[in-house]
Amino acid sequence: MIVVALVVFYASRSLWQGLLLTLEHHVPQLLGAWGASRMGNSCVCRDDNGAEDSAESRRRQTENSRAHVPEARSHPRDPVRPPRRGRGPHEPRRKKQNVDGLVLDTLAVIRTLVDNDQEPPYSMITLHEMAETDEGWLEVVQSLIRVIPLEDPLGPAVITLLLDECPLPTKDALQKLTELLNLSGAAACRDACHPAKHRNTTAVLGCLAEKLAGPASIGLLSPGILEYLLHSLNFQSHPTVMLFALIALEKFAQTSENKMTVSESCISDQLILLEKWTDNPDYLKRQVGFCAQWSLDNLFLKEGRQLTYEKVDLANIRAMLNSNDVSEYLKISPHGLEARCDASSFESVRCTFCVDSGVWYYEVTVITSGVMQIGWATKDSKFLNHEGYGIGDDEYSCAYDGCRQLIWYNARSKPHSHPCWKEGDTIGFLLDLQEKQMIFYLNGNQLPAEKQVFSSAM
Repeated sequence: MIVVALVVFYASRSLWQGLLLTLEHHVPQLLGAWGASRMGNSCVCRDDNGAEDSAESRRRQTENSRAHVPEARSHPRDPVRPPRRGRGPHEPRRKKQNVDGLVLDTLAVIRTLVDNDQEPPYSMITLHEMAETDEGWLEVVQSLIRVIPLEDPLGPAVITLLLDECPLPTKDALQKLTELLNLSGAAACRDACHPAKHRNTTAVLGCLAEKLAGPASIGLLSPGILEYLLHSLNFQSHPTVMLFALIALEKFAQTSENKMTVSESCISDQLILLEKWTDNPDYLKRQVGFCAQWSLDNLFLKEGRQLTYEKVDLANIRAMLNSNDVSEYLKISPHGLEARCDASSFESVRCTFCVDSGVWYYEVTVITSGVMQIGWATKDSKFLNHEGYGIGDDEYSCAYDGCRQLIWYNARSKPHSHPCWKEGDTIGFLLDLQEKQMIFYLNGNQLPAEKQVFSSAM
């Protein structure tokens, strides 16, 4: 069996011209492809000597019914975000409930929200209505910081989801939030004893920085908040806190004045220390190292430091995720083997290597356990990141989703029998073009073959 790795491309320079020509001259062929949604989803890919056979996994019963999507829809699907539904003109405002309970209820059902045709949960609708006033918005934000648990992989996603769907805060609300949080370097030291609160605070700041890019973002980055985020990068902090503090600083830097302010803080000196974690066996530290290196290469440049992609050894890499065939906000590693999404949109990428015959297999190690769809796609498959379309969301691609335990094809999902993936799991992807079938594996355990994509793709 021929083996191919799904890999990543960072800079727009070729490895083997023959591989790139194969891509250009064989448009309909199938490629390994990947898509991820909601901050902090990451995977790394490697070669393997073949698919590991095992007895077919027993299909377990699932409480989630199969999602039905009509052929023609007026609303595209976002793999995480449900639609916001406001009150009708004669519908009374829902009775105010305990905001902490509503946040936890939303977290509990977030995995089941797979299509825009679904009715959003009551808890989410109520939280949106509460946030229509300054007082309610402040209550929701403080609850997100207070109750989202550290160990839930979708906790930061819920923070992003709820804040992104809530109305924009007023200037007064932002000022009041700053006063309530009262952040500083000393506060970061105190919060080190409460990593969940600390992580959630940095995640909220990052979401607001992205949502309020421009003058409002400049106003939000007060000296105290900057000091809080910089102190959160110290090695005394929990790695998850360090990760989301770094992401928050990255979001603030989307505004040029903030970027200059952060750069003048000598952040690059700390990032050089964190960059050493890029190959750390601890997956949390590895994420910190990845983001530190990406920031050093793209945002907070250090004078005299050589950019990583200029010195990385690519001699043994024969295929990569294609930097010319990727949506706009995906982070790709310099060595070409890792991809990460820290945007609130659904980012996707395809490989530089195409196949049109034979049997092919690649493996992916998931570094995070969040929402991703990984599989196979042709060049006809479209990436619509802001509409929530990626791999598995059209008739020219099919994808495996290990977070929500679904197989995706043509924006339809069906449950599979594998357990939820977790950090360090190996996902296998076999493509048999002779038998016209795809087989997905989790740590060597295979699912039944998928064949539906071959009705549209050659």
